[in-house]
Amino acid sequence: MKISELIAKGESKILELKEALPKNENIAKTVIAFSNTSGGKLIIGVNDKREIVGIDDAELFQMQDKIASIIADNCSPGIMPEIYSINIEGKLVLVIEVVRGNLKPYFFKNQGKVDGTYIRLGATNRIADQETISELERQKRHISFDEEICYELEYSQLDVSPLLNKFESIGKPLNNEKLENLKLIKSENGKVYPTNALMIILGKFMHCTVKCARFKGTTMSVFIDKKEYGGDVFSILDNTQHFVLNHINLGAEIKGLYRKDIYEIPEIALREALVNAIIHRDYVHGGRDIKVGVYDDIVNIVSPGCIPNNISLEDIFNGRSEARNRVVSNIFKELGLIEQWGSGINRIISACEEHELKTPKIAEENDFFDIEFYRPRTITDEKMSGNVRKPSGKPELQPESKSAQPELQQELKALLKQGIEKEQQELQQEFKDRQPELQPESLYAALVLRLAENNLSKQGLADALGHKSISGQLKVVIAKLLDDQLIEWTIPEKPNSSKQKYKLTKRGVAFYALIKVKDKK
Repeated sequence: MKISELIAKGESKILELKEALPKNENIAKTVIAFSNTSGGKLIIGVNDKREIVGIDDAELFQMQDKIASIIADNCSPGIMPEIYSINIEGKLVLVIEVVRGNLKPYFFKNQGKVDGTYIRLGATNRIADQETISELERQKRHISFDEEICYELEYSQLDVSPLLNKFESIGKPLNNEKLENLKLIKSENGKVYPTNALMIILGKFMHCTVKCARFKGTTMSVFIDKKEYGGDVFSILDNTQHFVLNHINLGAEIKGLYRKDIYEIPEIALREALVNAIIHRDYVHGGRDIKVGVYDDIVNIVSPGCIPNNISLEDIFNGRSEARNRVVSNIFKELGLIEQWGSGINRIISACEEHELKTPKIAEENDFFDIEFYRPRTITDEKMSGNVRKPSGKPELQPESKSAQPELQQELKALLKQGIEKEQQELQQEFKDRQPELQPESLYAALVLRLAENNLSKQGLADALGHKSISGQLKVVIAKLLDDQLIEWTIPEKPNSSKQKYKLTKRGVAFYALIKVKDKK
C-alpha cells in the first residue's frame, strides 16, 4: 500500500503521524512499541487532519541523523529502522519504518525492561505489564503460552475424563504417550505435570469462562437473560451455542416433502465463530473472558486478545492462519472441530451470504477480536426499536450530559472493551481509606464525572462545575487525579499547549464505573 493511502486511513496499530519531530523519548517509545508488536511507520510532516504539511528540506539530513542517534541511545536491544524521505503532493515527509523485532522485549534504556517496555494497542503506545513482557519473551523463543508447564499441580491430581471421553468418542483413545506427544503433559524431575493447554481445555484457570447475555432491544440497558459458563472447553462451546440458539428465531424451509428447521443465523457460522473465540483468545491475562451478547439486531462475540502480531486482518481474510494457542488449536483440529487451517473466517462469511444475511462485521478493536452477526430485521422492527445499538463487550457507560462528544464515547468504548475488572479491583483496594472521594458529590468524583462527558481544559472543568474561576482547590484536585493516574493530558508532548485538555485514563473509566455503582445505591 502506498504511503499516501496509509496516511488517508489515519493512525493505527502500524501507523503514527506527527506534524513535527516529537520529543526524543516519544520517538523512542513509538519505535519500541512497533518493534514489540507488528512493526509500523512513524511519519513526520502530517498534521492531525491527515494533511501533508511537509518538513523543511534544509533540515532533512540533520533530522535523519538526530532520529538515528535517539533510537541508538534509548532503545535496547538495538533497533535499526529505515529512515527515508518521500515526496507527496510536492512536499517532503520523513518516514521511520520499523519491522517487528526478533529480540523482544525491546525497552526504553533509562526505564529498564520492567517499566520501559512498550507495545502498540490501536493507535497508542502502552506500557507492557509483566504478563505481556513474559509473552514477548515467549515469542522470542518461538513457543506459546499453552505449551508451557503448569506447576500448580501434578497431572495425577486432574480429572481428565472430559478430554479422554471426547477422543474416545471419535475412536482415538489417549494414553500418556499420546498426551505427551500432543504437548498436554510434560515430565520434569520424575514428575508429570500438565501444560497450560491441558489446564485451559479442562477449564482449570479462573478466567476460562464465557459470559452470555440476552439484552432487550439494541442496547445494554436491560437484560432478559444471562448465564456464565465454565468447565471444560467442549461443554463451554456447546452451552454457549445453545444459549444463542435459544434466543434467536427459528424458521423452516420446505424441501420436497420434508420440512427443515433453520435458525436465522446459520449454525455453522455461529459454531465457527465460537470455536475461533475459544482457541485464539488471550489466556495469558487473567480477569478477562469471552462475552457473547444477543440483541434485537445482532449477535456479538467479543474475545480478548488482538490478532497475532505477525499477521494482519487482511491476511486472515486471505486465508492465512496463525495460532496464538498452538496446542489447544491442534487438539480442536484432531477432534475435527476445525476443518482446515485458515478457513474459519471465510466459512463464516460464506455461510451468512448463502443465508442471504448481511456480511458479518469482523474487526480487531485494540486488544479484542470482535464478530457481529446481523440478525434479519423488518422495517417495522427498525422503527419500533427507536434505539441505536451500542455494541460493546462490556456494560456501556451512560454519560450524564447529552452534549457528550461522540468521539470521546468511542474512546470510552475502546477502553471498556479492554476490560476494567482488574483496574476496579485495584481501585477498591486503594480507596478503602479514601471513601469520601468515591462519593459523587465530592470535587474529586465530580471532575471524573465531567470528563466522562467531554475532554475539558482547566477552565472548561471550572465552567462545567459552575465555578467563576479556576480555584486553588480545583488545581490541587486536578493534580491529585493526575498523580492517581485517573486522568491524563490529551497532548502529553505539549504540556503548555493552549489546546491542552484532560481526559480519563483506563483507571479513570474504572473509577467512573465505581462512582456510578455507589450513586445507584
